[in-house]
Amino acid sequence: MQVAPRLVVGLGNPGAEYSETRHNAGFWFCERLAARLGVTLAREARFHGLAGLARTAGAWLLLPQTYMNRSGQAVGALARFHKIAPAEILVVHDELDIPPGQLRLKFGGGLGGHNGLKDITAHLGSQDYWRLRIGIGHPGDRNEVVNYVLKPPRKEEFIEIDRAIDRALDLWPLIAQADWPAATQRANTKPKEDQP
Repeated sequence: MQVAPRLVVGLGNPGAEYSETRHNAGFWFCERLAARLGVTLAREARFHGLAGLARTAGAWLLLPQTYMNRSGQAVGALARFHKIAPAEILVVHDELDIPPGQLRLKFGGGLGGHNGLKDITAHLGSQDYWRLRIGIGHPGDRNEVVNYVLKPPRKEEFIEIDRAIDRALDLWPLIAQADWPAATQRANTKPKEDQP
């Protein structure tokens, strides 16, 4: 049985020096979803992050403030406290293997080398949670990945990522109703190229 998310986690790194970097695409989505739903994200020490409850959706929004590779500490703390099962969690994160402007929504599966997902999986003891992947593109060289994700996207990439986040926000009503098949189909459909 598919259920609506009770916890939406945006992944990123805290601090002004990281706020514009590619690795913070999950933060960007969650901040904009909070604004759309009228949710104030406040520091919650027990959850190691900024959190707020979207009452209309019955879902918590969470931005871990632990740095990416320790995201699970925040996710695990909030999920345990509110008795939220892994299948009721949506993690929104940047994805190297998808070009800027594209999204993928999926349940479970591999971790793709993403340190945030690795830590969340370790803390939850499961990888059976939803992921909304926001494409940031790949630098082309594995040795450049760390440098790449911790730099701001180029202007044209940022425009594409921003459009993808707009599309992701438009999926929220479907996700909030637990209509995962429709949300997945729309998320995973490549956007039509803009007509000249």
